[in-house]
Amino acid sequence: MIKHYQVAIVGGGTAGITVASRLLKQNQHLKGNIAIIDPAKNHYYQPLWTLVGGGVSKLKNSRKSMKHVIPKGTQWINQAVLSFKPESNNITLGDNTTINYDYLIVAPGLQINWSSIKGLQENIGKNGVCSNYSPEYVTETWRQISNFKGGNAIFTHPNTPIKCGGAPMKIMYLAEDYFRKHNIRSKANVIYETPKTALFDVEKYSKELEKIAEERDIIVNYNYNLIEIDGEKKMAKFEHIKNGDVKTLDYEMLHVTPPMGPLDVIKKSALADNDGWVDVDPSTLQHRQYSNVFGLGDASNAPTSKTGAAIRKQAPVVTLNLLQVMNNEMLTHHYNGYTSCPIVTGYNKLILAEFDYNKKPQETLPFNQAKERRSMYIFKKDLLPRMYWYGMLKGFM
Repeated sequence: MIKHYQVAIVGGGTAGITVASRLLKQNQHLKGNIAIIDPAKNHYYQPLWTLVGGGVSKLKNSRKSMKHVIPKGTQWINQAVLSFKPESNNITLGDNTTINYDYLIVAPGLQINWSSIKGLQENIGKNGVCSNYSPEYVTETWRQISNFKGGNAIFTHPNTPIKCGGAPMKIMYLAEDYFRKHNIRSKANVIYETPKTALFDVEKYSKELEKIAEERDIIVNYNYNLIEIDGEKKMAKFEHIKNGDVKTLDYEMLHVTPPMGPLDVIKKSALADNDGWVDVDPSTLQHRQYSNVFGLGDASNAPTSKTGAAIRKQAPVVTLNLLQVMNNEMLTHHYNGYTSCPIVTGYNKLILAEFDYNKKPQETLPFNQAKERRSMYIFKKDLLPRMYWYGMLKGFM
């Protein structure tokens, strides 16, 4: 079967839905000519998973059916993409349908590689191993935190790009705060293992986060990457990324941020750069080789943190530049790498990091956002989800 759409959008996540809504608002003639291709049945507001893992919110609050969020005027194709053929302007789907397109937006997100750490797949969700990076396992994080009685509580960051660079430590700060509030902090060693040389990529925020970790007696080990888990013995093995030394730690709770990377279907396509990400101009987000293709969100190689906040600024650029391509006009809209990471540092505490491609703060509020604030925690917990469901996904912001 062969179908044709003026615009094909691969990915029904934050990026794909937001751009589709914006396109329809900007150009009513596109109604009925946009396809959103995604195999998922549900759409998740993933930033809420930190609070689900911390026992503050329920998983169901982060989920809506895909049918609920697909914009009216678009066609949802509930299939996975098998291959891209940008040279002939078509893609092949899992049911062997061919989708021909005039313009393509590539926003399928990234791939979580559970198998990249020996023993992770076998132990995730049991033997003290949990992760906030999947709806299947996030509630296990809260079970581990709320039932913790003492010992080593280890939190990891992988040696790969990840969704929301601050998320691995957000749950660590929540857990530490919970242990303190429930009088078991003296029995707990809270340990953060990271292959990075700093807690955060932006110096202003990193300094404050390091100060908080020191004040709360959190052990931070830099340059270490998790390579193996023995769930039966509750042992985790880490490798020093510079000298190759290996150390083994016992644990009672192990929160793993799994390695992530580009989707296999992107990696093997002509759309990919050498690392497998969609190869876009970092300013216009137009594909470097195919002028009728744009990429955004976690799948692109734009050198910024992979967050929903980044997509909020990328989506208008993609929408307006695509419309200019349709009209044979010069591209005049540019993305500066803006992204944001609301870093939860405890129950009712949050640092709001905002920055650009140059890792320079781009703060929007009239105060120092590197300081912990209760108001910013409420903003993340109560306001941001509403803004997401009823503003961003609807194309209003």
